[in-house]
Amino acid sequence: MSLTRMTPELLSVIAERFKAFAEPARLQVLYELKSGERTVTELVAATGLGQANLSKHLQQLYAAGVVSRRKEGLFTYYALADKDVLKMCDLMCGRLDRETSARRKALSAG
Repeated sequence: MSLTRMTPELLSVIAERFKAFAEPARLQVLYELKSGERTVTELVAATGLGQANLSKHLQQLYAAGVVSRRKEGLFTYYALADKDVLKMCDLMCGRLDRETSARRKALSAG
């Protein structure tokens, strides 16, 4: 799909999805969920975020369709809505890696 064919409404939806990735704490949560479904309590322990702060981030990720959730008794379990969610992060990490390598190479050559 070409950007020139995208409607303003679709671009708005895409921009909202990108906003979900614009916070380091939310990226940290996503990477914790990479290994599988976790409870809020487990995510608090893994991330070091306070429960209220974590819950706010989880709500934003859920609203953006990035994570799914299910209730079981007293617990709410969160998971990645789709494993492809992290592909964008992997692409960016690869790019940053290449840029860093190029900078090191340029500095060592000079």
